[in-house]
Amino acid sequence: MAGVCDAAAPGEGGGGGADGPERTGRGEAEQPGGGGHGPAPQHTETLGFYESDRRREKRRGRAELSLLRFLSAELTRGYFLEHNEAKYTERRERVYTCMRIPRELEKLMFFGIFLCLDAFLYVFTLLPLRVFLALFRLLTLPCCGLRDRRLLQPAQVCDILKGVILVICYFMMHYVDYSMMYHLIRGQSVIKLYIIYNMLEVADRLFSSFGQDILDALYWTATEPKERKRAHIGVIPHFFMAVLYVFLHAILIMVQATTLNVAFNSHNKSLLTIMMSNNFVEIKGSVFKKFEKNNLFQMSNSDIKERFTNYVLLLIVCLRNMEQFSWNPDHLWVLFPDVCMVIASEIAVDIVKHAFITKFNDITADVYSEYRASLAFDLVSSRQKNAYTDYSDSVARRMGFIPLPLAVLLIRVVTSSIKVQGILSYACVILFYFGLISLKILNSIVLLGKSCQYVKEAKMEEKLFNPPPASTPGKPSSKSQSKGKSSQGLSTEENLSASVTSQPGHQKENVIPLLVTSNSDQFLTTPDGDEKDITQEHAELKHRSSKKDLLEIDRFTICGNRID
Repeated sequence: MAGVCDAAAPGEGGGGGADGPERTGRGEAEQPGGGGHGPAPQHTETLGFYESDRRREKRRGRAELSLLRFLSAELTRGYFLEHNEAKYTERRERVYTCMRIPRELEKLMFFGIFLCLDAFLYVFTLLPLRVFLALFRLLTLPCCGLRDRRLLQPAQVCDILKGVILVICYFMMHYVDYSMMYHLIRGQSVIKLYIIYNMLEVADRLFSSFGQDILDALYWTATEPKERKRAHIGVIPHFFMAVLYVFLHAILIMVQATTLNVAFNSHNKSLLTIMMSNNFVEIKGSVFKKFEKNNLFQMSNSDIKERFTNYVLLLIVCLRNMEQFSWNPDHLWVLFPDVCMVIASEIAVDIVKHAFITKFNDITADVYSEYRASLAFDLVSSRQKNAYTDYSDSVARRMGFIPLPLAVLLIRVVTSSIKVQGILSYACVILFYFGLISLKILNSIVLLGKSCQYVKEAKMEEKLFNPPPASTPGKPSSKSQSKGKSSQGLSTEENLSASVTSQPGHQKENVIPLLVTSNSDQFLTTPDGDEKDITQEHAELKHRSSKKDLLEIDRFTICGNRID
């Protein structure tokens, strides 16, 4: 027993030794001032209160998280748009700009198409009369005597060259068989014709870009003062180059018209649908590019030229189809829906393209009125007494529309489609010619009046009366413009009306930029964080001011959408 007790005593002692520290710790914890190893009772109670409060809040939050409460919060939560008023005002203005684009764009298109029509009618109406007067002066020169050093004035020389080119190319077009070309194109597959049509559009732009340079080189070579040192290959090589260009361009447009005619006469209209869908591909290639105002002006001029050319092609297609059906008026109503569909698709594509380009590049709709004023300025300046170019050539340089190849093709199609026999037929032709002259004169008068109005509204009259002095290439003159200062004393209306007939109009080289620099221009040309380069850019703008001016933008080229 004693051994057991002795054995148990150490076990209890050991157990007490094991439990002793815990009990001691608890005792020390329970003692008010004991030991110093455990926390104070007041601090422990505070922590316990916070923990219990936190647990109570969690339980309450879990109880409040219900599907009904979430749905109620989603239905009743609100926000205030006026906290970001500037952003939403800008969005609204963009919407209004997109709504104004169709109206402003079509006003520009309408004005530009009539400008192209005026230059196109000039080839058929006034150009033959001017050529006749120039030849009459040349034939009567021995009788009248030589008043000036020149046999003919520069404008008369250019008129004779245009007339000769027109006649030669017309006779050359007789060797091109339209019927054989039609059946050759009709035998091709739809996909091949689609590719051919796209290639023809690109080739037409390239021809238009280079063709006017060839014609201008011919005109300047033929009229350059003889006392200057010869720096050209001669008039005859330039003349043959111009004839070859007009002939090839006329054949290219004929292939375009023939392809369009095949599309109209196809049974399932699949080719016509593919060709119209090609217009919408143009949106993809233009909308997502960065555009400045000058680049948009080039594209607008190209769209005007393209739309007018399509109207002439549709006229050629209708003439060829009416000839094949013996001029039956019922067949015209068969063609009418397809013609309207082509025109409507062209208009829709132009509207969508310009609307998104102006939206993405932050360009206002008022820019189209500036474009229209620039085109009007060309017309007004070309009517001056000492103008440096003919208006048809000015339109060709600005829009890329060269009327000579299209006129050659139209004359070829009309003469082959309409047979003139008998005195009555010739009388009808003469009456039709006088009708064209009347239309040309009426169109020119209306355009000139509207152009003067647009120039006044844009306040561009000073550019008519303050022409920069003539300068040699590479050496701009620095003389003061005394004529411009003397003309400022006149009233605006008197100056503008007098300039149409008497004021000189030399080539603009260092004119004041037309467009006022806006935030969109700074966004497009000046990147963020390059403030130290602004002074250098301003210095460069002095040398590039003529390039940034709308009045200095020449015809549309295939690279016209590139931003330098």
